[in-house]
Amino acid sequence: MVTLGDMEIEVYADIWCPFTHVGLRAVQEARRVAGRDDVRVVVHAWPLELVNGGPMEATKVHHHADDLRAQVSPDLFARIADPFPTSMLPALAVASSAYRVGLEAGERMSLALRDALFERGLDISDEAVLQRLAADHGVSMPDDTDRAAVLADWEAGKARGVVGSPHFFCGENSVFCPSLEITRDPETGLAISRNTERLSEFLSACLA
Repeated sequence: MVTLGDMEIEVYADIWCPFTHVGLRAVQEARRVAGRDDVRVVVHAWPLELVNGGPMEATKVHHHADDLRAQVSPDLFARIADPFPTSMLPALAVASSAYRVGLEAGERMSLALRDALFERGLDISDEAVLQRLAADHGVSMPDDTDRAAVLADWEAGKARGVVGSPHFFCGENSVFCPSLEITRDPETGLAISRNTERLSEFLSACLA
């Protein structure tokens, strides 16, 4: 169980969502600029394989990552895991185990798992890979409590009206994917730009 304080930003997201990888980095940078490292980010599980009734398509992730790298984040998505994992549930449980250590450990683990998948090319559904990552961050491998917490996050997200990954909450404020403006053209595909105004508005309310 994650115990929240008064100054936490909550995010419902899946690890293999490339938009979340960009969004969390944007929030991390905005927090640094504001000098508010006291505000922690709590990333709850929003397991898309359960939401959508099946695993994420690797080609879809690669296309979205290519779009993000080309249009908004040239410094990200250096090396995506290949073969791409078919389940994120074990990795989400590792993140849950880290949050049981503390908010800082949980946030650090959540970011490390995404870096491993999108920047280091690691298959984070592989138990040996997860064991190394967990050990690097002083986190125990998950148990039944952590696996149950992933499902509990999913149920809590549905009750809170989560519409997709990533969905951000801070107090009474709620916004889906605040750092990006995404439109879809049937011929050219995704058009993506940074929405700094919406992200700043959300964070200003959180960090006030």
